[in-house]
Amino acid sequence: MRVEIWSDIACPWCYVGKARFEKALQAFPHREQVEVVHRSFELDPGRAKGDIQPVITMLTRKYGMSEAQAQAGEANLGAQAAAEGLDYRTEGRDHGNTFDMHRLLHLAKEQGKQDALIQILYRANFAEERSVFAEGEERLVELAVAAGLDADDARKVLTDPDAYADEVRADEREAAQLGATGVPFFVLDRKFGVSGAQPAEVFEQALTQAWGERSPLTLIDQGDADACGPDGCAVPQH
Repeated sequence: MRVEIWSDIACPWCYVGKARFEKALQAFPHREQVEVVHRSFELDPGRAKGDIQPVITMLTRKYGMSEAQAQAGEANLGAQAAAEGLDYRTEGRDHGNTFDMHRLLHLAKEQGKQDALIQILYRANFAEERSVFAEGEERLVELAVAAGLDADDARKVLTDPDAYADEVRADEREAAQLGATGVPFFVLDRKFGVSGAQPAEVFEQALTQAWGERSPLTLIDQGDADACGPDGCAVPQH
């Protein structure tokens, strides 16, 4: 069974939702047969690469919150993250364009290191003092290396604006086609969708239901046709 997760590194609920989903997956009896794929979604796709501002400033300008409301929201998110065993800085974080991070995640996907990289990027953005936006490409290269990627491979992607750009845009178009207007957005076997950072119990129910309703194979039998099997291949005797 495949679970696809549309998310953005700038999304705190994606950070929390990933932890809740993984708690549910750990308890799922068929977890070894579940493939998890991370898909790209930008919350702020129109933001220029160099447009970086404090999170509180972004929240007040984009959503019309007061500064007190924005700070209270961050405090609430910090408490939600802590409940899942996650570190979360409620003050001093910044916000910027995440397109390059998504491109690196597609490189990591090819090498089987996507989950490691997305977790490292989440932690760097939400828990560490150093910015993932303000320090430039070398900061992202450093984080890619921490996930097991080659520094030169990561650097080549970051210096070529076309590298994996089509893959990111394809993920985003697919999210729109599936009806995702926000993230995190979980799709189980292209049959069930779960929106938001739901409690682990909801993810457990979704995994169980999706597993139970997998379509069995319908066999179209046209008689005893020649085939190869464990005992070898049938050879016509005439």
